[in-house]
Amino acid sequence: MSSVEFTEHPTQDDHVIAEITLNAERSLNALTLEMIEAILPRLKAWESDERVVAVLLDSAGEKAFCAGGDVVSLYKAIKGEGDPSFPTQFFEHEYRLDFLLHTYPKPVICWGSGIVMGGGMGLLSGCSHRVVTETSRLAMPEVTIGLYPDVGASWFLNRLPNGTGRFLAMTGSQINAPDAVHLGLADRAIASHHREAMVQQLSDARWGKGENTDANGVVNRIMRELEQTSQPVFAGMEAPVYQHSPLIRELMDHDSVEQIVAAIAAVKSENQWFSKAQKTLANGSPVSIKLIDEQLKRAKHMSLAEVFQSELALSVQCCRHREFPEGVRALLVDKDAQPAWTYPDVASVEDSFINQLLASPWAENPLEDLR
Repeated sequence: MSSVEFTEHPTQDDHVIAEITLNAERSLNALTLEMIEAILPRLKAWESDERVVAVLLDSAGEKAFCAGGDVVSLYKAIKGEGDPSFPTQFFEHEYRLDFLLHTYPKPVICWGSGIVMGGGMGLLSGCSHRVVTETSRLAMPEVTIGLYPDVGASWFLNRLPNGTGRFLAMTGSQINAPDAVHLGLADRAIASHHREAMVQQLSDARWGKGENTDANGVVNRIMRELEQTSQPVFAGMEAPVYQHSPLIRELMDHDSVEQIVAAIAAVKSENQWFSKAQKTLANGSPVSIKLIDEQLKRAKHMSLAEVFQSELALSVQCCRHREFPEGVRALLVDKDAQPAWTYPDVASVEDSFINQLLASPWAENPLEDLR
C-alpha cells in the first residue's frame, strides 16, 4: 500500500479535481522523503494540466492530517545509520514542496483535520484554502526536540500579531480551529462531517472554460457555504490564544529572550492551556528557545524564498550538533522524556554558539534557485 494516494475526481464540465491523500495512518501521516518525492512531480504535472482546476490535499484516518516530518529517520542518519547526506536531501525536498504549495497557480485546498504539527503545518500553511475542523490541533512543537519551527514558520509565525508567533514557537502551544482562523493560520472552520459533501460539491461545480474559468471563486463559494453551515459546531469552542492575547503581548514585550522566559514562568495561572505552555517552555531545549528568538528576528524582512534558504542552512546545521538528535532520542526513540540538553538554561547559551548554527554550511545554498 502506497504512503501517498492520488485520485482524480471528474467534474460536471469535463475538468478534474486532483486529490493527494497522505496514507500513513499508523505514523499519523508523518511526512517521509518517499512521500515528498511522490507528491512533488505529481503537483508539477497538474500545474500544467488544463483539465485540473483545483487540488485537494488531505489524509487517511481521522486522528491526524500530518503530525510532522520523519524525524526518526533523520535521527538514524545523524547517528550513522544510512546515508549521511539524508538530512540535506530531506529538508531540501520538503522545503521545495512547501514553497511550491505557497506559489502554486491553482487553488490547493488543505483539509487540516486532527493533528497538524511541524511538517503538517508547512503543508497547510502553503495552501491557498486552509481548512480546519473541530478536531484540529495545530502546533509547532520543535522546542521539545531541540530543533526550531521550520517549514516556512520563520515566515508565517513572524506575521502573527503582538509577539504571538514567538510565544507559540517557544511554548509549542496547540491552536484550535477558532484560534487558527482568528490568527490567519487557517481560512475556514468547517465541521469534519462535511468533508464528503465538500468533495461532492467540488465535483458538481461548474468551473467554466478557458478565460472564463474562476477556480478560486468556485472554491470560495463552496467553502463559504460549508463554513456557514458549520457554525453551530464551533459556537461553544474556546479560543485560548485569543483570550490570552493581552497577556501574551505583555509577556513578549521584553528586551531579551531571558526576560521573556522568566516572565512566562512567573505567571500564576490555573488555565490548563497556559499552564501547559509554561511546562513545555520549562522542559524545552534552551538552545531551541534562544535559536527561535534569533531566527525570527533575522527572518523578519526576508522574502519567502530567503526564508526557506535560511531554514535549510539552519536545519542542516542543527543535524550536525547533538541537541536535536538528543531531543528526538528522549521524546521519540527511547521515549524516556529525559533529554540531556547541552545547556542548563537559556542564559547559559552563548551567542557565539547560536551564530555558528545560523552560519550557512555551504558556499551556495541548494535552494538558491527558488524565486
